[in-house]
Amino acid sequence: MSLILFTEQMLNGLQFGVMLFLMAAGLTLIFGVMGLINLAHGSLYMVGAFAAAWVAGASGSFLLALMASLAAAAAAGALIELTVIRRLYARDHLDQVLATFALILIFSEGTRWAFGSFPLFLDIPPLLSGPVTLPGGIEYPLYRLTIILVGLTVAAALFALIARTRIGIQIRAGESDREMIAALGVNISALYTLVFALGAALAGLAGALIGAIQSVQVGMGEPVLILAFVVIVIGGIGSIKGALVGAILVGLTDTLGRILLPAFFSQFMAPQAANSVGSSLASMAIYILMAVVLVVRPGGLFGKA
Repeated sequence: MSLILFTEQMLNGLQFGVMLFLMAAGLTLIFGVMGLINLAHGSLYMVGAFAAAWVAGASGSFLLALMASLAAAAAAGALIELTVIRRLYARDHLDQVLATFALILIFSEGTRWAFGSFPLFLDIPPLLSGPVTLPGGIEYPLYRLTIILVGLTVAAALFALIARTRIGIQIRAGESDREMIAALGVNISALYTLVFALGAALAGLAGALIGAIQSVQVGMGEPVLILAFVVIVIGGIGSIKGALVGAILVGLTDTLGRILLPAFFSQFMAPQAANSVGSSLASMAIYILMAVVLVVRPGGLFGKA
């Protein structure tokens, strides 16, 4: 494998990892602060993608589409937190799983009713289309590079929000002792709604950004949700730093595994068999990575023991 191809695949893995971070950051915030298992998080990713595709088709503006994805996903998140999720905090995790699974079905059928069963398509804006030449003569799609930059910018802003603002202090305190901050006068219900809406907005942004690369369709959020759970298990539940590191590890492992493993096995067997074995192992690689991390650090890389 040439150095240029390897670098391109590294960037693809980084782009995939950044997209997973946008999903996993909201998920780990919600679980860390509220102790809630939210299986409907992937549906909020889908809501953001559909809102962006619809607004882009109606207005022709990709920027408006991104703003619509944030607003629609945040509004949907706040609505379900106020009407459904708020009743689940004192219930056990089985009740939370069943209720949020029901929300998946409601969102899927509601989206199919509103937009139909056929996929929508979100075009890459002309300003971000085409390749850009990187050092070393590497040509890489400008839009994918933009996703990486946007994701890293969001990560930096999220770190600053959690570490350096009053609301961030309340979020961290709510994660440690929610009864105490409620006793100190913090409106815990409003804090929970804000955290849930923030996590939903991040998921919606991820759906909008990836919607310009693949088709926007019903059920698109569930496979990404599974990977987001893998990310927060590897990184550590409740840790934003862990979500970023875990997402990049998963993105690189998945992307490079699909290239390197078939090439490795091609030295020992026929090309068709090597591709089959390599692709199968590549699909398992992120779960093997998760198992290894849990054996060494059961709380994840940056999670609590």
